[in-house]
Amino acid sequence: MVEFSAHAFTLKDSDTILTSFNSAFYYQAGTNGYFKDTQAGGLPHFWERAEEIECVIDAYEWKSNAVCRMQITHLLNGFLTTYGPAWGDSNIYNDDIMWAVIAFARGGQDIGESNYCVIARKNFDACYARAWDSQLGGGLYWTTANASKNACVNGPAAIAACLLYQMSGDTNYLDKARNIYSWERAVLFNPKSGVVYDNIATNGVISRWSSTYNQGTFIGEANLLEQTNDAILAANFTMRRLTTNGILPEYGIAGNNSGFNAIFCRWMTKFIKSHNLQRSYEPWLQLNAAAAWKMRRSVDNLSWCQWRHPSPPGSNFHSWDCISSYEILQAVDASQ
Repeated sequence: MVEFSAHAFTLKDSDTILTSFNSAFYYQAGTNGYFKDTQAGGLPHFWERAEEIECVIDAYEWKSNAVCRMQITHLLNGFLTTYGPAWGDSNIYNDDIMWAVIAFARGGQDIGESNYCVIARKNFDACYARAWDSQLGGGLYWTTANASKNACVNGPAAIAACLLYQMSGDTNYLDKARNIYSWERAVLFNPKSGVVYDNIATNGVISRWSSTYNQGTFIGEANLLEQTNDAILAANFTMRRLTTNGILPEYGIAGNNSGFNAIFCRWMTKFIKSHNLQRSYEPWLQLNAAAAWKMRRSVDNLSWCQWRHPSPPGSNFHSWDCISSYEILQAVDASQ
């Protein structure tokens, strides 16, 4: 196992970065809550909004923060005000739908609002029906163009199906989760290295690019389906092969990939906690959390997603650029 020395940050630092993120980006309109796209305004894209809601859910579950609990309700209301309850009607991206399903299933469970869970279930069913077929041996298509089957939709879909099974007791969801996972493992996962490949096109050509985003969801689904060895393989690949001196990748700013490390941190943390693997992985995640804190800008305590470089002064940050720092400082236990 790779050795990392612990770097100090405090519980107060975790609270500070949460407060700073909210101060810069969160606002309410009645009972609707929103995160702005940038400090100047606007709204993030569909899937970014779903994932920012999940980060609030994580903060609530890990820190029992009462403010976050209220935000979950308001943010889910705001999402519905923008997109309505039937997301596939206007969104061709099946991965987007599955991310929102997860946010609504988790959020509904946490705050005890069954209507959110019903919405999650209906959208999963509709998306699965349009995205799954037997071509390439199974798997879900990325978009309604049906041109490729990607890890970015199959990983979240398996997670969503597991959550819906836990929520409803309907074993059809468990069967779907297992089938999705089995397909992704057989087609896009390399058990020799632990890498998760990005996608397979309908002509059978596999794109072998890997990301913390897909590694994270594979760890999440493997953990939920009790495939611990596979989760360890994917975790070790990420730690050993996708980092620079232990620090997670820099995916750039103002783009679709800016928040990838937040997704990884979520599912990696859940896996660690489920199997008491803190000794093996916590120092590594603490190193990243400490880097995110250290690289913040002092004027407003916002930290971007480039953890090997200081957050620049004077920038009109996107919330999506800052969400990974928010997430990891909520996820990782402070080392003192």
